[in-house]
Formats: sequence, structure tokens, C-alpha cells
Amino acid sequence: MVVAIEKVGPAVVNIYTQEKRRASRNPFRSFGDPFFDSFFSDLFQSSRPNRRSLGSGVIINPQGYILTNEHVIAKATEIKVTLIDKREFPARLIGADIATDLAIIKIDSEDLPHVRMGVSKDLMIGETVIAIGNPFGLQHTVTSGIISALNRSIQGNKKRKLHDFIQVDASINPGNSGGPLLNINGELIGINTAIYQEGQGIGFAIPIEKAKRIVNDLIQFGKVRRGWIGASVQDIDSNIASYFNLESLDGVLVRKVFDKSPAKISGLRSGDIILTLDHNPIKNTSEYWERVSSYTIDNDLNFGLIRDGVPQSIRLRLSSIPEKVISEFTRSWLGLDIADISRSMMRKYRLSSKNGVIVVDVDPQSASGTTGIRPGDIILQVNQKVVSSKKDFEEAIMEAGKRNSVVLMVQRGNYGYYITLEP
Repeated sequence: MVVAIEKVGPAVVNIYTQEKRRASRNPFRSFGDPFFDSFFSDLFQSSRPNRRSLGSGVIINPQGYILTNEHVIAKATEIKVTLIDKREFPARLIGADIATDLAIIKIDSEDLPHVRMGVSKDLMIGETVIAIGNPFGLQHTVTSGIISALNRSIQGNKKRKLHDFIQVDASINPGNSGGPLLNINGELIGINTAIYQEGQGIGFAIPIEKAKRIVNDLIQFGKVRRGWIGASVQDIDSNIASYFNLESLDGVLVRKVFDKSPAKISGLRSGDIILTLDHNPIKNTSEYWERVSSYTIDNDLNFGLIRDGVPQSIRLRLSSIPEKVISEFTRSWLGLDIADISRSMMRKYRLSSKNGVIVVDVDPQSASGTTGIRPGDIILQVNQKVVSSKKDFEEAIMEAGKRNSVVLMVQRGNYGYYITLEP
């Protein structure tokens, strides 16, 4: 353990950020769940309009790329990094992802110490782990413990559940966020992210396997290019379980597979029961989408499923959705054809502004048609994302298409209303 700490210690950095904000912020604010205000404690809360925050990070290659939590650097106007030898560097944000709470920042120097990424998929409960960070500003504090649980899911509210955390009993405190969780060989197996405020010895880390899948995207593109599977799924209820002779309600039922999608190409079919993703059990759609969201374009994904009562395995490679398929997908999924608002359409439908996109055709048998959407309606928002063009709409729909429902804000004449579609 001493050798591991000596090897990795120089690669752990102290992160200071200058921020402009007045309200305290929850590190998991992106999930919109007040539950986490009490569940997670990650520090740096202040009511001052300008403040300096403190967190940790780990250098992952000699070019100065540093992996940390997104909430450590969120809204920072200035980022500074201090190494163990007291050298201080300005850092710049390369990429961040709210959904996974991971970010990459970079400092400019040569031959920097760095940590080797390990493997988190073969971890065992009871395995010894090491945490290094800067709790309460105490630079390079080392603690150790064991893995208490794997694939830990944390229930927020009825609509949100977080999955795949490594639970550890190593002492993790404010300032450890973004720092490394290591095995006894000094390999990076997780990023320390949160603690349970109500008790001691309960910390949570993001598995390094999840980070590996998005690090390259963050470095190359500054964001995560989430991949498209092209299948909609639903929870398994008692009726479905009885129909398919299932012994439990765990898993998800493939409801529809879209043409020209990775799911279609790989051979996934409607009626398949997906039980595992990359050998991780899936209990419901919430867990399914949470896991899928950490896979990016060109990542491979293994489905363990049951088809006609026979266990099978299917491997597919996620892709970006081709532009020519987006309109087909929108039509197939929602039953809508939409367009940018032209002057002629403004005259035809007596519109007073060009905000949003206009519905030009509706399949009467689709979710949109049966809900009452009709040509001439204006769509202003998709799942709280404002749309001002067809391109905006299609991007929002592709993101929404990873779920089983979508909320549209529709304007008809002087009236606006929200519609929830469950295609």
C-alpha cells in the first residue's frame, strides 16, 4: 500500500475555482432532486457572490489532462491546480458532463506524473481501497478502507434513481470530490464523488469503467456524444411476466425496434426481454436508461436477453443517428412531420411570430394524433428544452427518444399547453 501511495500521490491535484454565485449548490443539482440536498454532502457552500472552492482531481496522462467531478468545476470563472510539490498552474476546462458528474481540465506542463487507469468491473466486496484527496484543504490526505458494496443504486425520488456507485468505508470528506479511488496496486478504479451526510464511513465513487467510456469524448469534443441504440423499452408488469412465463419482474421488454438502427442491425427484436447490459443486471427502464446513458458513439454494448424462453446474447455498437433517419424516426416515434416556420406558413396559419417549429402533418393513429395535435400547432419546447428551429427540435427529440415518453409544449392560437406523449 505504501508503494502504491508513493507512486500515485504526485498525480493527485488540489483544485481551486473562482465562482460567481449566490446560492449554495448541490453537487447533484442536474438531477433536479431535493433528496440529494440532504443525502449528499459536498461542500464549498457559501452565500458570497464570489468564492473559492476546493476539490480534488487526478492527472490521467503526462500531457496534463486531469479527471475530476463536474460539480467541482461547474460555473467556475477561474480554475487553478496545485501539485504535491506546491507548483501551481492555471487550468482550463476541456469538457464536462453533468449526467455522469465527470469533467476533464488541463494544465500545461511537460512530463507530469500520472495515474494508470485500472479495471472496476472485477472488483470484489471486501477489497482494500485507497482514497487520496484534499479534505477541508488538508492537501494529499490518504485514507483506506474496503469496498462495502458494488453497483449501489441510490433512490432519489419516485422518478430518479442513480446506479453503479462503488460504496466504500474509506474516510471521504468535503474536498475529496474528484479525487482518485485506488486499488492496492495504485491503479485508478473510481472517482470519489459523494458521502452520506447522516453517517460516517459511507462514501460513493464513480467506477472507472464508466469514466473510461466518456473520457475520450470529453477530450476530443468537449462533450459526450451519447450513442443511439434505436429501441424503445418498457417495464415488465405482472401481465407481461405471465404472458412471457417470466419468474420475476426484473428486466425490460423491447417494445419497438427502429429501422436502420444499431438495434435492428444487431438482430434485437420486439418482444425480447433484456435482463443484463454488459453483464450488469437490469431491473427496470430507469436502470436501463441510466446505464445506457454512459455509453457513447462507437462503444460496444452486450445485451443478455430472453427470446421465446431461450437465453441469448446480442452485441451491438452504438452509433450517431444519421441525419436522413431523424425525420423518419420522428415520424415513426411520434407520428409528426415538422418544419421551420416560413412566411407563407405564418400567413396560412395566421401566426404572429416565428418562434418554435410548426406541425405540418400528423398520423391520426399515432400518439400525437390520438392526443389531439394537429397541423398548424406550434411546438415551443421539448422536455424543457426550448426549440427555435427544426434542427433544435430534432436534436431534442433524439435525446428524448432514449426514453419512453416526451413532454411537448404546444401553442395553438393564443393558448399554450403541455402534452405528454408515450409512443
